[in-house]
Amino acid sequence: MAKDLLVEVGLEEIPAHLVTPTAAQLEKKVTAFFDSHSLSFQSIEMFSTPRRLAFRVNQLAEKQPDVSEKVKGPAKKIACDADGNWSKAAEGFVRGQGGSTEDIFFEEVKGVEYVFINKFTPGKDTLTLLPELSDVIMHLTFPISMRWADYDFSYIRPIHWLVALWDEEIVPMTILDVTASNESRGHRFLGGKVVVSSPRTYEQNLKDDWVIVDAEERKQMIVSQIDDFSRENDWQIELDDNLLEEVTNLVEYPTAFIGSFSDSYLSIPDEVLVTSMKEHQRYFDVRDASGRLLPYFISVRNGDDRHLENVIKGNEKVLVARLEDAAFFYEEDQQLTIDACVEKLKTVTFHEKIGTMYEKMQRVSAIAQMIARKEGLNSEELADLERASAIYKFDLVTNMVGEFPELQGIMGEKYALLQGEKPTVAQAIREHYLPSSSDSALPESNIGAVLAVADKMDTLMTFFAVGLEPTGSNDPYALRRQTYGIIRIINDKQWRFPVARVESDVKQLINQDVDLFGLQLSDNDTAVQSFFKNRMKQWFSSQSVRHDIIEAVTESSQDDLYQMMKASEILKNNANASDFKSSIEALTRVINLALKEEELLFNRGGEIEIDSSLFENESEQALYDAVEDLENHFSDKTLKETYDALKNLRPLIEDYFDNTMVMVDDIAVRRNRLKQLAKITRMALSFASLDRLIVK
Repeated sequence: MAKDLLVEVGLEEIPAHLVTPTAAQLEKKVTAFFDSHSLSFQSIEMFSTPRRLAFRVNQLAEKQPDVSEKVKGPAKKIACDADGNWSKAAEGFVRGQGGSTEDIFFEEVKGVEYVFINKFTPGKDTLTLLPELSDVIMHLTFPISMRWADYDFSYIRPIHWLVALWDEEIVPMTILDVTASNESRGHRFLGGKVVVSSPRTYEQNLKDDWVIVDAEERKQMIVSQIDDFSRENDWQIELDDNLLEEVTNLVEYPTAFIGSFSDSYLSIPDEVLVTSMKEHQRYFDVRDASGRLLPYFISVRNGDDRHLENVIKGNEKVLVARLEDAAFFYEEDQQLTIDACVEKLKTVTFHEKIGTMYEKMQRVSAIAQMIARKEGLNSEELADLERASAIYKFDLVTNMVGEFPELQGIMGEKYALLQGEKPTVAQAIREHYLPSSSDSALPESNIGAVLAVADKMDTLMTFFAVGLEPTGSNDPYALRRQTYGIIRIINDKQWRFPVARVESDVKQLINQDVDLFGLQLSDNDTAVQSFFKNRMKQWFSSQSVRHDIIEAVTESSQDDLYQMMKASEILKNNANASDFKSSIEALTRVINLALKEEELLFNRGGEIEIDSSLFENESEQALYDAVEDLENHFSDKTLKETYDALKNLRPLIEDYFDNTMVMVDDIAVRRNRLKQLAKITRMALSFASLDRLIVK
């Protein structure tokens, strides 16, 4: 037999952005609870609104299964004394299993006799276990919690009611001073107390009192209502997924409505209007069939359509106040000059331990030129980059960005164009903030991409220089995101980016003029390189690269980000080739032996001299000749040619090991042979740590 279980936790309003992740966390923990208690169920359904988290477990078993098992105890020689009497070890064993010494029998395991007992554990009734769910609910984790009344307990918001039904039976469950019942609460303004008849009637019982507990149903109501507006008015309304999710979690019963504002505000840049509506008021913007912004907005009320005209007027009044501010700021900002704004940046702190925003711009300008020349930007691009990097943060001191920080870069582009800057320069000012997330848009122009990389590289290195690198999950300055952004740009632009050399060049560049650049970077620190390596592993995982290939390319002697990407692609494409296993096994054998000569292997600048007079067979000479030829042309090869050349050494390596003992007693011969293998290993490790590949 099976029954349905419903649990609802009623709270004060949860922040909208935490509703969905909290419901997902609860589902995971509830599933683990029933699995750990061996209680079978058909499915779990989650429900959530700003004021409640709930789940229904469908067809939950009424009791645990009985368990019969044979339990092994101590060896017979320990369980019995010399006279055949039971020892304390045997008595303690059976007592712990709920039996007696009369239940003992012996069985032989690998030639040794052991004590065994047949143990029967009856399953517990599910109802007796369900009160333990209160611990599951109370141990959810949140980024921000609060305490209330006299309790030391903290939670996302105070708990006000608790529903727990096992079919129609109330589960005896308590959280703090809140005892479970069958009484929920409807809409805060339209409803009252709601008696939930059973788990199966939960949605309808709450719907009758103006609460849609199914988040997906609420979302679809919003989408349907907005679609109706679009069709009726021939509008385009883009339903931003994040905004739609947030609005869904702000209401319990959604009613969408149309508001308007004076078309005189359309003289303000679209981005300002959309930000005012979307980020500050949670409105959807409206456009005509050609994509032109219209003086309307869509919002969603938490309730029905009664007195909706008053709600519309109130929302319009709030929005107009914001648009008035925006219009004022926009007009005032046009009185500013870029040079005056740049001068103000000398008094704007980037970070108290690092210096001013102006000093950051000086560093970034120098770093950007260095990167641009290495990537082959033409003279016009270099000139545009020089101008962009000299002014790219100027909009931080404008009124508009002060009011709407989300518009930094965007307003920089707008104002730069208004003041006659070249479109390429203005575009780079906007693009240097990109990407703003792990999957957002990348800079399109080379100038914007270089400026973005230089800005992020400066941020990363300066924060590391003053000891503010991320620790654990703590990353207040978003250094992981910025480093990941560099990796995405490098991949998109297919630029070479050897981290160690870039870092060294940046340090040398900045340390030449501490007065201009504001600080000195330490010379001997590999923390930034390790940080890049970990972000590369994250990026490879997002590209569905095999774990062993990720380890192989990130643990190689190669630190060029793009070369790592190409190496992983080559290994991924060849992993199923017929000769892949044998080639990697041969090279892995070489690498494992060469690691015995680490001082040669990792002294990259040192030459490895091999004495061919110490060769004792033709296979040594054949491998030597092939390796010498490969080494002479190694720097000219593409990464794919390098892989093919290493792979083609396989028959020579196999023949070498068939005819040659490397670890011989003669020290000179042994060392000479290890040098030969070290040469191959150096070249292999510059491609990837092939010994980390799994080829079984």
